[in-house]
Amino acid sequence: MAKNAFYAQSGGVTAVINASAAGVIETCRKHGDKIGNVYAGRNGIIGALTEDLIDTSKESAEDIAALKGTPSGGFGSCRFKLKSLEDNKREYERLIEIFKAHDIGYFFY
Repeated sequence: MAKNAFYAQSGGVTAVINASAAGVIETCRKHGDKIGNVYAGRNGIIGALTEDLIDTSKESAEDIAALKGTPSGGFGSCRFKLKSLEDNKREYERLIEIFKAHDIGYFFY
């Protein structure tokens, strides 16, 4: 059974980040037998921690392809860094909780 994927961006937002997002989404769509929907975290990993996910399956192939030449960050970004597991186990537990809730088996960051 296909598992869903999660994609998040971090750092400065540029057309390069959007092109990477498009590449991940397009490639996942080609492997629909293994990968279901691709969810993007709104504003990076913060979107996972707050369960603010964008279901990219609602976007057309043309819209996803258009990301390649789009400036800024289509899904937002952040400079938030996860602390070490020893320093904040709760953040990692939250990620696992959200990923289980949305049947996410692939994580692209």
